[in-house]
Amino acid sequence: MRAPVRGLSPSDGEEGSDSTPLLQGAPRTEAAPVCCSARYNLAVLAFFGFFVLYALRVNLSVALVDMVDSNTTLADNRTSKECAEHSASTKVLHNQMGKRYQWDAETQGWILGSFFYGYIITQIPGGYIASKVGGKLLLGFGILGTAVLTLFTPIAADFGVGALIVLRALEGLGEGVTFPAMHAMWSSWAPPLERSKLLSISYAAQLGTVISLPLSGIICFYMNWTYVFYLFGIVGIIWFVLWIWLVSDSPETHKSISHCEKEYILSSLKNQLSSQKSVPWIPILKSLPLWAIVVAHFSYNWIFYTLLTLLPTYMKEILRFNVQENGILSAVPYFGCWLCMILSGQAADHLRAKWNFSTICVRRIFSLIGMIGPAVFLVAAGFIGCDYSLAVAFLTISTTLGGFCSSGFSINHLDIAPSYAGILLGITNTFATIPGMVGPVIAKSLTPENTIREWQTVFCIAAAINVFGAFFFTLFAKGEVQNWALSDHHGHRN
Repeated sequence: MRAPVRGLSPSDGEEGSDSTPLLQGAPRTEAAPVCCSARYNLAVLAFFGFFVLYALRVNLSVALVDMVDSNTTLADNRTSKECAEHSASTKVLHNQMGKRYQWDAETQGWILGSFFYGYIITQIPGGYIASKVGGKLLLGFGILGTAVLTLFTPIAADFGVGALIVLRALEGLGEGVTFPAMHAMWSSWAPPLERSKLLSISYAAQLGTVISLPLSGIICFYMNWTYVFYLFGIVGIIWFVLWIWLVSDSPETHKSISHCEKEYILSSLKNQLSSQKSVPWIPILKSLPLWAIVVAHFSYNWIFYTLLTLLPTYMKEILRFNVQENGILSAVPYFGCWLCMILSGQAADHLRAKWNFSTICVRRIFSLIGMIGPAVFLVAAGFIGCDYSLAVAFLTISTTLGGFCSSGFSINHLDIAPSYAGILLGITNTFATIPGMVGPVIAKSLTPENTIREWQTVFCIAAAINVFGAFFFTLFAKGEVQNWALSDHHGHRN
């Protein structure tokens, strides 16, 4: 069914300026059909690309359990006795042909954390390069490079822990360019009234975490840990071939896009993109709306990475789930987050197109839900003690509600500066990677005795940071294209 792209009536006050993505007097082109469209094909291919990317990122955390000699970790056993054993532990024999290594807990921490040291370096360069040469090749080769390096993980492990750490850091370098590159592509592909839907589809790759966690466990159980890296590495190479063959940097260069769809996309983005070749670095860095996104992104990722890296630990050492239950239950929250991302994207664009909500109003509402909601349920999970059912339910709800942010601050870069969206995402993601590097370290230092009270402190700190980020974004974010993002500096106004 075709929906006309119509101007939205301005709301009262300063937010009337962003109530419609088109300038007054701009042609109102009828929306091109969704089915088999080039823009939605791009979203689906991007989804599978980020699916592979998340799988390549988390597969080591599962395989590492089988890579390490269990006798090495006995001295590091920190399981709390506050909660009763949740289920009788069963000793199940499984394939143990994979080589084992004498790595203690600290060494394992360095191996898992090394990814972020590479990841943080290429964020801003990735956004800058994508703005100059396009995001297709940059994103494609970023994931390809990570996939190829993944194939060499078993060899690097044989060479020693230093080689494996270097390899993981190089994988981080490859993955670091991917999100800025994708944002740069969407600046040319996403009609403003479809941004939430298209970006929530392409970035809803939490499903990669949901599937790769248990699948990696099954592979380790029935085969051995080396096949985890071979499988996901080969899948990444196959995706790269399809990406290069089927995707173009812009509608103008796409070989099979319909004339109707091309005109729809180009007309909807008219007067939003800058023609100037130089990047306005000073205005960008002085832009308060950009720093609102930075603070929100940093704050949200503090909870995201706290749960991503420590949820299995909390379930094992505090709630005392066995390893089989832990793998499944650790994946469930990310399935909820994936589902929420898809649905929130549909809801956000519906509010804008049908209910005349301004852009900034939608971004604020979805960011508040996606940041304060997780904070509330994370704190609740820490204070219900050993109630296993409620703990799992609250942690799942906390992660699920975070999916609302995919239609909030996460795509606000495209609202305020579509021409420089890749660079802006590179800047915000650089700061947002810091919680992944320091958050787990701080959490570990706060839980020396591994008690419920200590974990309550960890959860409360993460929640407080998230709430602060939510209110900061609400106060200072904008929904219209900023003057410095347009070559003529007339801005996007009604």
